[in-house]
Amino acid sequence: MHFGGTGKRCTMQIGRKLRYVISIGVMTSALASAVPSPALAGATARTGTITFAEAAGANPNYIFPYMNCAYFSTNNINQFQQLMFRPLYWFGLAGSSAYVPSLSPAYAPVFSHANKTLTIRLKGWKFADGQTVNARSVMFFLNLYSADPTSYCGYTAKSGIPDQVKSAAGHGNTVKINFTTSVNPNWILYNYLSEITPMPDSWDNAGHASRAKCATGKYGASSTKAACLNVEHRLDALSARTSSYTGAMWQGGVDGPWRLTSFDGAGNATFRPNPRYSGPQKAMVRVVREVAFTSIPAEENQLQEGTIDIGYVDLSTLTSPAPRPGVAGPNWGQLSGRYDLYSGSTWAFNYAPFNFSAADPKAAAIAQLYIRQALQMSVDQSGIIASVDKGYGFPIYSPQPPNTPRSIGGNVANPYPYSLTAAKALLTSHGWTMQSGVMTCTSPGTGANQCGANIALGYTLNLKMVWTSGSATLDAVFNKEIADWASIGVVVTHTTDTTNNVISDCGGGAGYEICSWGNGWNYSPAYYPSGERLFTPAGDFNVGSYVDPKMTSLIDGTIHGGTHLLLYATYAAQQLPVLFQPLQANAVEIVKTLKSSVGFTPNPLGNFMPEYLHF
Repeated sequence: MHFGGTGKRCTMQIGRKLRYVISIGVMTSALASAVPSPALAGATARTGTITFAEAAGANPNYIFPYMNCAYFSTNNINQFQQLMFRPLYWFGLAGSSAYVPSLSPAYAPVFSHANKTLTIRLKGWKFADGQTVNARSVMFFLNLYSADPTSYCGYTAKSGIPDQVKSAAGHGNTVKINFTTSVNPNWILYNYLSEITPMPDSWDNAGHASRAKCATGKYGASSTKAACLNVEHRLDALSARTSSYTGAMWQGGVDGPWRLTSFDGAGNATFRPNPRYSGPQKAMVRVVREVAFTSIPAEENQLQEGTIDIGYVDLSTLTSPAPRPGVAGPNWGQLSGRYDLYSGSTWAFNYAPFNFSAADPKAAAIAQLYIRQALQMSVDQSGIIASVDKGYGFPIYSPQPPNTPRSIGGNVANPYPYSLTAAKALLTSHGWTMQSGVMTCTSPGTGANQCGANIALGYTLNLKMVWTSGSATLDAVFNKEIADWASIGVVVTHTTDTTNNVISDCGGGAGYEICSWGNGWNYSPAYYPSGERLFTPAGDFNVGSYVDPKMTSLIDGTIHGGTHLLLYATYAAQQLPVLFQPLQANAVEIVKTLKSSVGFTPNPLGNFMPEYLHF
């Protein structure tokens, strides 16, 4: 789960349990990465130092790429660990979130036997200690996952890897996995293979010279599980000692383009090129420094002083709007002489859950699709983006992120354009009459022009909402929406609460019909924008207790069958399991002297790939 700092709408991914760790959120995003131009691909001269600003309070603090929810964040994964330790399959290139075969240590996965068997072949990259990245390196992670799945924050019970793995084995450079049922290849690739990090034999010990046999043990065997638990305990303890990060053990396991040469308890990190990196793009600068900050103003002060090459500003400081989503407008005056401002989308969608719990006092109203439609038609997404986000935002009409590739999903047309007149008419046509400023049911019943099931005569559309406290941005967004809802006769009272409490407030009949922690759901590092975790009865983050058999069937088809994501997303847009909200865009400051063969569009996944940059 990822969410941003105080005062910002945030991104969140929550899995098996409530998962909340600080990440860079909407304030900063990593630079674009792509296949380099031929001129730069062969560059060998390494000069200069790139200084990258970590987001305020979002410093990296965990190095082992098998982490629990306290550390599962962009700042630990995309902007720290993955500079050193490459996942089996790489996603994120320039302004795209797509799979990048050339940057992956393995060849494209091959599915067979009605998509019940998966074969992975490694390319033979090298770890810094000289070991080949091979099948044993992959089995190390798989055996660890099988031994203790709940300690990995990407785990989803009864789903994918490891719970649907019947058997797994590796030999040489080939790994074969057999599943208990047919799986959707894209779902497995985007959500599971993307999270496997090959690990070296040098990590496979429990604190003594002999190997623990986590990497070499038989998958699922009790002896393998025991060995892996011992290894996990040791590596987790070492990750708590930041002084160990630059040591031979961790750095010997590096297979990415960078090795860590300096790290302190505040999160300041220094990287230098890894001479054994086997990938297609070698580093073109001598040093990369990641600098920690405790506050946004402190980072902005350093930008004004010119001591940072890559940083960010609070959008509230910008005085001119963006011309359109994903395109930056004029820069902040204090920085415009030294920096260029860039903007882009995030791999997320923003929403506020409805509370469908039968225990909620207004459950009958939320159960009516036409009432949810009227609420959605009263959300002025374009107006909010213009007035609150200064143009730095994307309207959201479905669970698909902005710019979802057609190969897996695509754009969904807005089924409920903003119209207070149409929203009000929808209510009056279903038996509601405005009385003392609030819509009141005057025609109870279940007919087409009546209020609906369990709504009695005199029932009023008084609803309650809760959102995260301390955010001027959220306050502005929802105060506007509440005013618009009042104009159609839906009176919404509100309160604010901590992020943790907001999540629980909207479920279990707590008395809130709508809730918002800020910025919805971030599809990272499980990149496939499917809805099994959000909108099915078994979903581990079905906050509002939404149930719809057709929705469940469509989602099941996207993960185990061939159902295209666009079908599911279109149905979700029409049925409104949640209240869709505008998504704030990324914005990043780049010093004018920095160059890149692939441009500076912020990567939607938050990847930081300085090997593509030079002066």
